[in-house]
Amino acid sequence: MDNIDMKAIQWFPGHMAKTRRAIMANLKLVDAVAELIDARTPMSSRNPEIDSMMALKPRIVLLNKCDLADSGATSAWINYLKNKNVTALAIDCKSGKGINKLLPTLKATVLNELMEKREKNGMSGAPVRLMILGIPNVGKSSLINRLAGGKRARVEDRPGVTRTKQWVKLKDNTELLDMPGVLWPKFEDQSAAVRLAFTGAISDDILDIETLAMKLLAFLAESYPHALFERYKIELEDTDNGLSLLEKVGKKRGMVISGGEINTERAAVTVLDEFRSGKLGRITLELPGVK
Repeated sequence: MDNIDMKAIQWFPGHMAKTRRAIMANLKLVDAVAELIDARTPMSSRNPEIDSMMALKPRIVLLNKCDLADSGATSAWINYLKNKNVTALAIDCKSGKGINKLLPTLKATVLNELMEKREKNGMSGAPVRLMILGIPNVGKSSLINRLAGGKRARVEDRPGVTRTKQWVKLKDNTELLDMPGVLWPKFEDQSAAVRLAFTGAISDDILDIETLAMKLLAFLAESYPHALFERYKIELEDTDNGLSLLEKVGKKRGMVISGGEINTERAAVTVLDEFRSGKLGRITLELPGVK
């Protein structure tokens, strides 16, 4: 992915250091960790340091927003994680898809040894305690609310709403620990930042939205050309670039201003909104082993 001017998109080492300390201090309170990532950006929507932090703690990875992601790509990611001895599930907190598999899979697979040990020692009634981790805006609060059957955690469509840790008790003798959403990914290259910007995980207020939309259109033209044709009825040409594609979208949508000029800012907002809402189809922005 080409370089893009995103000077404001940086890793926050101060936040990360504080979060790391909080996670390490609370790990002893839980039996396992559920790491929530975005199914459209499975690698970019996680902090690579979590592997070392979770080295001695059972973990399950949840690919949220799977209804917006390419199903074939999601299966590839689940297999990729399985090959690394990590149990993974595809879920969608908005529709509820896959949520009912989480706790049974956790107890039968990730915590099977612990559950057998408790049964043997007459402690089968002890609650299972699970820490929920993920970067801002990945859907942690929505997941907790789904599992709890109601609004237990505050949900807003902007990054970093969860400010302090909170325990949530479920009906099936499970307790969830929600950690603050400041586990920022480490932007070792700006491609990860760009992918997160595509999904809205990074606020549009700090970006050039037209440049971002052009980057997205260029990616779609290469990886999902049918999505552009089906949604915007535009014909792709070998000479097309992000700008020409954005202008084609604007023209098709009648976004023409005085002098016949295309309102590319309005077109950019449309493209990003329609991608994020799934109107362009099920799209995954990165594949296992591909940078």
